[in-house]
Amino acid sequence: MKAMILAAGRGERMRPLTDHTPKPLLQAAGRALIEYHIDHLVAAGITELVINHAYLGGQIEVALGDGSRYGATIRYSPEASALETAGGIYNALPLLGDKPFVVVNGDIWSDYCFKTLPDLAGALAHLVLVNNPLQHPQGDFVLMGGRVCADGAEKLTFSGISVLSPALFVGCTPGAFPLAPLLRQAMAQGQVSGEHYSGRWFDIGTPERLAQLDMLLRNEGVGG
Repeated sequence: MKAMILAAGRGERMRPLTDHTPKPLLQAAGRALIEYHIDHLVAAGITELVINHAYLGGQIEVALGDGSRYGATIRYSPEASALETAGGIYNALPLLGDKPFVVVNGDIWSDYCFKTLPDLAGALAHLVLVNNPLQHPQGDFVLMGGRVCADGAEKLTFSGISVLSPALFVGCTPGAFPLAPLLRQAMAQGQVSGEHYSGRWFDIGTPERLAQLDMLLRNEGVGG
């Protein structure tokens, strides 16, 4: 299975840290956020990686290279301007192939073990959901009997970790467009499975949250 790390966002809420550094290269405990993803994916045996980028994307390619020092093979999907989540994935499909692939948001950190991700078994997507963080108390989706629904009580938050089928993008056209409408359409067809992960997960959306993660990892002796 291949994996795609989404790294094309501008990171406006992270300014001024992102004025000269792309968000995935911001560091926690001496390592770039995106390097933690690469390490976790490789540890799970997922070594063929695709990374999209837009803002200051050349820095990402210089920093990570071809991936060989991580035990991975990295290919890049550059975007002249950010294509949003689904648009960026659709643009990278020629690099991802015709089988389901893992997608990870570049601006999160988690100790989730990618080895536990299931095969889609005919579904169009599998989402990892987490407890609602303080900054997102309303949640995103409902998990019922292993299936994800768009509406209902006791919503959980989408972690930014998923397995997607290329078939989810059938009928799409090039350009910038979000992922959520495609997922909701698939949910309405009962084609999205899911799981609730109760382990550690951080949405690195502000400098304060990055500082919290940095302190946590340094206290645990994690990082570079």
